[in-house]
Amino acid sequence: MTAEIISVGTELLLGNILNTNAQYLSRELAALGITVQRESTIGDNHDRLADFVNEAKQRCDLLVFTGGLGPTADDLTKETVAGCYGDTLAFDPEEWQKIVDFFTRTGRKTTPNNRKQAMVPVHGHKIINNHGTAPGAWFEQDGHCAVLMPGVPHEMKAMWEESVRPLLLARQNCTLHSITLRVLGGESDIEYRVRHLLENANPTAAIYCKTGECEIRITARAENDSSAEKMCRAYATKFYDLLGDAVYDEDVTGLEETLVHTLKEKGLTIATAESCTGGMIAQRLTNVSGASEVFGFGFVTYWEQAKAKMVGVEPAVIAKYNVVSAPVAAQMALGAAEAAGADIAVSVTGLAGPNGGDAVRPVGTVYLGAACGETVYVKKLFVSRPDRALVRARAAQTALELALRLAQGKVPADTQALAKSARHDAAALTALDSTFLKG
Repeated sequence: MTAEIISVGTELLLGNILNTNAQYLSRELAALGITVQRESTIGDNHDRLADFVNEAKQRCDLLVFTGGLGPTADDLTKETVAGCYGDTLAFDPEEWQKIVDFFTRTGRKTTPNNRKQAMVPVHGHKIINNHGTAPGAWFEQDGHCAVLMPGVPHEMKAMWEESVRPLLLARQNCTLHSITLRVLGGESDIEYRVRHLLENANPTAAIYCKTGECEIRITARAENDSSAEKMCRAYATKFYDLLGDAVYDEDVTGLEETLVHTLKEKGLTIATAESCTGGMIAQRLTNVSGASEVFGFGFVTYWEQAKAKMVGVEPAVIAKYNVVSAPVAAQMALGAAEAAGADIAVSVTGLAGPNGGDAVRPVGTVYLGAACGETVYVKKLFVSRPDRALVRARAAQTALELALRLAQGKVPADTQALAKSARHDAAALTALDSTFLKG
């Protein structure tokens, strides 16, 4: 089955609203094995929308619409698409009563234009909206289908999950099973290594870029869920063989979830000492339910004085090596572990920009420390694009990765080790600093 996604709304064309619906639907349709051929945005204009629909319905099997189902005069999607599919609309008393009840519960009164939302297809059928006032619609003509959903993201997603997705699955007469691999690394490198696995028809695999990692979603179609699951598992093994421990987990929301679960399993605790990330690492950890079992302390040490007072960084070390340096990151991590009594501690100090920096430490330079036991591991990160939000996000992601490797009992890659006993040793700190400056 082939599909096109059509977002309706002049506000989208003006850039007033970010179109997250198209991204969501692209992924969902791909997971169903439906090929998305185009994504388009059309303004609230009857003639232009009608021309587009009449062309698009000849190109593909399914048109997926979001937006234009409201009560105002410029909400034209339902009427226009109905005409293109040879259908008409009729007033539905049941839907009207739902709208009236909704307004009553919220202390408002309906107006005559609200009746427009209670108009439903005569030959097609309505799609129940359990989370808003506008029902969706399904139209069909000569094997070509159109599904209309609200533009409000939470309403659209709920309608998709509750009604549209099951409807499309039933039409395909199959069961789908998916596995999402979470993979550390950049999209271009990962894609190159697994590119031949992304061309398979069943199971399918698609790669999606995140900050510092990627998702690889594997989806299999089969007669029953058991068979589809076995197909997914067998195909996932091929990715593990190529990517190794870069695949850090499956079907999780992010690296922080895996880290918290790993710390729990190992009986370990973690602390953080953050400068340029300003608490982002701690925030990501505490977004995970049950994080309180492993995370008790987070230090945001933005000022140099705070680094000295809270986590024991020596002012002389800052003066000699710079606050953005490997020695400072090392002392921050070791100091945070001691202050919190944690098994593992991670630290971040860097230049997020957009101002500051010099030839030695340009904007985007970040040093990270990860302490465990008698050793601290230091890593240098450089984000070449001087985007403050990106630098901070990459730094937080890298810190979580360092912590995960330590929790797994591994030495983090691309790091330099410093013994805890050498944290005040001038020669050892100078050697550590020189190693990164040479690189």
